[in-house]
Amino acid sequence: MSETYIKTGKPEFDEFLPVIKSFFDANAVEVYIDAKKISAFIDPDAPSFWIRTIADHLRASKYFADMRSAIEHFAETQADNGRIFDYFTVFPEKLPCEKENWTKYVRVPVEADVEFRFIKAIYLMWQACGDDDWVKKLMPKMEKALNYILTNPWRWDKKLKLVKRAYTIDTWDFAYTAGKHSWLQFQIDENTFWGIMHGDNSGYYEAFMIMSFFYELFKNKRKSEEWKRRALDLKRRMNKICWNGKFYTHFVKITPVVIEGVDESQQLSLSNPMDINRGVTTHKMAVSIIKEYLDRKAKTSAFAEWFSIDPPFPDGIFGDERIIRGAYCNGGIMPLVGGELAKAAFDHGFEWYGVDILKRYYDLAIKTRKTYLWYFPDGTPLSQDKMTSPMESSTDIWGSSAMFYAMIEGLAGVEDKFKLFRKVKLSPRWISAGVDKAQVNAFYKVSGCGIFYDFNYDGEKIVFEISSQNSTVDVNVLLPEGAKARKVLWNGKEIDFKNSKVEKSNYASFSVNVKNYGKAQIFLK
Repeated sequence: MSETYIKTGKPEFDEFLPVIKSFFDANAVEVYIDAKKISAFIDPDAPSFWIRTIADHLRASKYFADMRSAIEHFAETQADNGRIFDYFTVFPEKLPCEKENWTKYVRVPVEADVEFRFIKAIYLMWQACGDDDWVKKLMPKMEKALNYILTNPWRWDKKLKLVKRAYTIDTWDFAYTAGKHSWLQFQIDENTFWGIMHGDNSGYYEAFMIMSFFYELFKNKRKSEEWKRRALDLKRRMNKICWNGKFYTHFVKITPVVIEGVDESQQLSLSNPMDINRGVTTHKMAVSIIKEYLDRKAKTSAFAEWFSIDPPFPDGIFGDERIIRGAYCNGGIMPLVGGELAKAAFDHGFEWYGVDILKRYYDLAIKTRKTYLWYFPDGTPLSQDKMTSPMESSTDIWGSSAMFYAMIEGLAGVEDKFKLFRKVKLSPRWISAGVDKAQVNAFYKVSGCGIFYDFNYDGEKIVFEISSQNSTVDVNVLLPEGAKARKVLWNGKEIDFKNSKVEKSNYASFSVNVKNYGKAQIFLK
């Protein structure tokens, strides 16, 4: 049980996790700052430690790496007002003109999402290490970071009571200026166009809920209720103001501005599937977003529907002539989006679509052992002369970590709902992939804790064997089309269960306690 793996006898599933792990291995970095060793993974497009990508990476890296040192450094360098740096680096970034290897810290002023990513990174790392004292020491920093967002006039709109930002492309870090700036605009100034971006607010909803969770864990009921109330209020306002009836409007304007050449009401931006996975949508809203992607998949000439934004903005209007339609965050195709979309599809009754996305990514990246942050719509990967970032590589870990997440939590269905796999939601969806036999092991290397299951379907029953040190497990197993459970045995004894339906998908659900080993038998009718 010393590593995370999937074994089905089919390479499109068995090779998935180890190949993505190899992408991480290629990007592992250790540096020393103030005589302290900091370990992390850096995205190959820039030689720097970004909290945004570290937070997203952790959905994969928490299984095999200890990221506490990097997270701690972001906490240690927090500003007095609560602001967190976007990134730090000790490497020259803009070669060949920049050669100094000093330690550099950057906060991109237009970014509004940094603080929620800091909170999420702490939560995911805590799940793997289980260190309550580590989190307790960071709680004042977490509280301070979120209070900065709730009070700073660059981050919080008092009238709408939502997180605001400059007019960027979704979560990206440069703003539209209507030609009033000569290049990419990272600053906030008198010409800033303000508005609400849905992905910021879904991220803070999740961060507020994490704060509520931790305060409840540490027996502070008043604070727990306070953050939960803030979370629910934010979600309600976000859904009222940003939802357009089919998906989330890309940018709800506060400062009036018209951009010629694009129908902004139709722009579907990359945070939409993330919004689903962060918990702000109802099931009905999630289905609407998924169907929107399916509709665009049927209509697009692009090789995949994992758009950063669709339709894109006119060429070059964000200040760099290379940011054309279909490039980078302006309509480029991103595995980051595909992974999030696959996870959402698995959770909301579109399991076949989740499988389809994972298989396409297998053909694109796992089989070839090459993956990129983004691709042009015709399938051409990014290239040095067609991107704004200083480096390029075929071992992207931002997008591949999202695909890892969709595979382990979506298809294999292992979701840690507490820490150290003590409370687990187990939703094996192998039936949707045509897999009758599977072994899955999810293991946190940093703590040595894991959970294993052996899945077998013989046409009449599903036999499900689980091994874990001590776990409360909520099982929610996908059944064959048209089937229902008629009886469930746990260690040979009949137990209560429930048949349920998600869209057209049938599930059998029951809860068990696993101390070392247990065996479930689900008899079908």
